Amino acid sequence: MRAKSRRSRTTAVGITAALGLGLLTGCSGSTGPGKQDREITVWSQENLPDRVAATQKIVDGFEKKTGIKVHLVGVQEAQLPQLIMSAAASGTLPDVMGAVTLSQIWQMYTNGLLNTDIPKGIVDKLGRGTFNANALELTTDGRTSLGVPSDAWLQLLVYRKDQFDQKRLAAPDTYERALTAAEALTTQGHDGVSAATDPADVFTSQSFESLALANGCELVDDRHDVALRSPQCETAFSTYDKLARDYGAPGTQTVDSTRATYFAGRSSMIIWSSFLLDELAGLRADALPSCPACEKDPEYLARGSGIVTAMKGPDAREAAQFGEVTSWVTTKTAETAASREFIEYMMGTGYEPWFGMAPEGKIPVREGTAAQPERYLDAWRHSDIGVGTRKPFDQVYPASLLDQLADGVGKMRRWGISQGEGALVGATNGELPVPKAISAMTGGQTSPSEAAQEADDEVAALQKSLR
Repeated sequence: MRAKSRRSRTTAVGITAALGLGLLTGCSGSTGPGKQDREITVWSQENLPDRVAATQKIVDGFEKKTGIKVHLVGVQEAQLPQLIMSAAASGTLPDVMGAVTLSQIWQMYTNGLLNTDIPKGIVDKLGRGTFNANALELTTDGRTSLGVPSDAWLQLLVYRKDQFDQKRLAAPDTYERALTAAEALTTQGHDGVSAATDPADVFTSQSFESLALANGCELVDDRHDVALRSPQCETAFSTYDKLARDYGAPGTQTVDSTRATYFAGRSSMIIWSSFLLDELAGLRADALPSCPACEKDPEYLARGSGIVTAMKGPDAREAAQFGEVTSWVTTKTAETAASREFIEYMMGTGYEPWFGMAPEGKIPVREGTAAQPERYLDAWRHSDIGVGTRKPFDQVYPASLLDQLADGVGKMRRWGISQGEGALVGATNGELPVPKAISAMTGGQTSPSEAAQEADDEVAALQKSLR
């Protein structure tokens, strides 16, 4: 979850227009591998200045070692669909793209823009057994590797453990426990939970999907029919409505307002991504906790908070974990040898500084090497988190939480991806039918069942436009 500064919070715009109609397939003037000039262009969605600088430092090492020239370009997620459309039309696609989300990968794959032989060769060479199996599955279509999975972030339910303990409340890892706690901790001037309701941000969709998956609610069923009117989904809409409307702050709640409310000590729970963890510990100057005790003790909230990684609803057989896997991909016009060498370097020599840029939101999905199976997970645990002020991850948070985060990648689920509906997922991120339905529902304009119906109808229309 990022916005401006956090990827998953950025609203994806124009996805359907750019990639959803098959417009790009075959439109490039160049359809085969690029000429072997040992020079490649790499787009990276790690586009913040400090991360571009960190990536450039890794690139410099690669250039020195191999003699391959790399043109690094930072791109914004919201602009990516239009950039791809323009580049494909003019025959100027980059060779490699980094930090690419699951829906983006599946969209480009559906539209014939990827070279899938290169990632398969890389994964085979590095060793499939060195990767998290679930990350491989999410980035694979049958035996076709769509990209090389690199790192992941998880959606979390962070809660004030100190306040829960005072009222003898159980950790909010089920619908019932979350609702019970939210009711008990909602008082005048204090909200039980901070949950997104912004109709114009994919962050709201991510927040809802994490809760929906917990109850077995899926975007599509096994027949690929849109399934947002299922009993499981209606329960998910109803539960989100109670949390956000009855026990949350009034008005539209955004990625920033939810964080600000929790950081100020005015709510007892928040649905956010693991990117929150450095900020929660007072290690990001532009997003510091502001609760009364936080001024003298910046790590007060980090110590006083508990974290739920997977939740279970009443209709689900088991708890579910939502998150995002980002990958390296190669386009259909990529220079084969140089692109392969670059990604192998980024998943080897350059891997630790790559995920070390933001370990709280870049959990390595290549866990180690054949000789050292836990090498990268071990390095991740000791990596510094924060912006400006940095501290080792395992000195700020207990080993048990880091274990939860690492294990959560293997349990991660996503709407539509496993069913091969990645293009539809991307389209929903562009048109935002679920956030719009959530906003209307929590604003009192529609009931939960009506919100489920409206979202279902809108997603079904998108699905029809893609076929």
